Parts: sequence; structure tokens; C-alpha cells
Amino acid sequence: MHDVLASIDLGTNTARLLIGKVEGGAVAPILVKRRITRLGGGFTREAGISPEAWQRSLDALIDFAAEMKRGGVTRLRAVATSAVRDAVNGAAFCSEVTERTGIRLEVIDGEEEGLLTLAGVISGLNRKEGDFFVFDVGGGSTEYTLAESRRPLHTESLPLGVVRLTEGKPDVPAMEEKIGRELAGLGKSLEGEGLRGRLDGATLVGTAGTATTLAAISLQMTDYDYRRVNNHVITRDEIGRIFTMLLPLSSEERLTVPGLEKGREDLIIAGILITLKTMDVFGFDRMTVSDFGLLEGVLLGLGV
Repeated sequence: MHDVLASIDLGTNTARLLIGKVEGGAVAPILVKRRITRLGGGFTREAGISPEAWQRSLDALIDFAAEMKRGGVTRLRAVATSAVRDAVNGAAFCSEVTERTGIRLEVIDGEEEGLLTLAGVISGLNRKEGDFFVFDVGGGSTEYTLAESRRPLHTESLPLGVVRLTEGKPDVPAMEEKIGRELAGLGKSLEGEGLRGRLDGATLVGTAGTATTLAAISLQMTDYDYRRVNNHVITRDEIGRIFTMLLPLSSEERLTVPGLEKGREDLIIAGILITLKTMDVFGFDRMTVSDFGLLEGVLLGLGV
């Protein structure tokens, strides 16, 4: 009899819940639920999490607690990432979450986030052997991990997030300048460790909302199906085509594009810019999309 487990990933843009079991080293999902709460919306260095974002995210976690109670969950690990990690009021937020829901949020650093994401991503890939360059575009940060199969060779978290770029930069050129600067630093880190050359034979894997949205748009999905998205391969040219199509549209017009979820209509531009720049800087012409990531990695850790 396998325990019913749950993992929560409270990100800067999205709150996600996974209830499931771990069988034979793989996740057997029972329920997956997510809500775009934009926890990093209105974030400032001085005040941290804004009152509106605080309430939106608290409401989502209250809902998740009820789902876990209904689902008979026996063990939970709930992690919070960039927004809570960087907020001056992050500890106060975690305290209220525990008081109101019983959920104890564990604030993890960027390196652990990258390693847990790698474990989740690899578990869902059709091919698990070889070198992989995994990147997870989040709301507040983007994690990059170069790995030989499941073995991490280098993990780095960059302050590139779609919420922060969208709210903090005035236009596309300003976003591109910031992205280029951060990726140049990552390139130097890889060179310094003698790992840059391993990218030549590696598979680029994108996970989280930007990558899955690009796949859903490319597949013209009206109803999201993770089975079609996971392991979907999308080319640099196709991503460029989607960017060119979306850029001139208003946020309202973008919502008419099949595959683009409400709540991402303004953020998708920053996400695509990070993706295109990553491909260009590190020499990739295609990306494998993973619907698996941090959420699954956390659950797998519970099943060990």
C-alpha cells in the first residue's frame, strides 16, 4: 500500500498542488491543481509581498489544504521559491499560511530548486540518458542545470523571472539587455568549470509555464493536455514565429490565441525572450518541453 503524498510549489506566479503516489521511482498523479496567484505581483524590495498578492496566494493554499484533507494525504512537502525567498515579509507570510492552513512552507534556495526540478524533469522524459541542459523559467528567477542523466554537473539560479522582468523593465530592449547580461555570467561560470563544451551534445529541456505555453500554442491546444505537451519538441524558428505573432497584440488579443492561459498574457513575452536568448547564447536550435519539474521532484523525494 503506497502512501498518498502531496507536494506544493508556491512560485512567484503560480501556486501548484500535486497529490499522488510514488511507484517504482515514478509519480502516479491523483490530482494536479494550479492557480495563477502572481505572488510576486507588486513586489518591492522595501515592502516585499504586496497585500493583494498575499491574499490571493493564501486563498489558493486554503483551497489546497481542503483538497489534501479530502484526498487523505498522509505526507506533504510544500516549498516556496523566489518571491518568498527575497521578501522582507516572507517569514510573516509563512507564519500566517501555517496558522490558517496547517501547511508549513519551506523556503528553498535556488540551487535546491534547480536540483529538485532536475529530478522531476528526468522522471518524465522519454529518454533519460545523456547530457541535459534544463532551464526552469519562473516568475522571479530562472534555474539552469547541466546534468549527465540524473547527475547534476552545474546548477545556477539567475535573477530572471517573467513577473520581475515584466513589471521591472519598460520595454523589450531593456529586458533583452538584462537577460543577455545574466546569461553571459552563466556562460563564464560554465567555462570556468570546463563544462561549456558539454552543451554541444546536450539536449535543451524547458520546463514550467513559458515552455508548456509555447508547446500548447504550437499545438493549437484549446484544452491543455500534459501528455501531448510533455516531451514535445519545438524549434527555435517556431518559437520565433510565436513571438512575432504575439508581440504586437494587446493582452486581451493574446487571450484569443489557442494555448495561451489567462494570467500569462502579459508575462509570455518576457518568458519567450528568456527562451530565445538561452537558445541563441548556448547554441540550441530546438527545445524539448517538460510538463514535469519542481512539483514532481518534491513528491519523488517524499517517496524515497
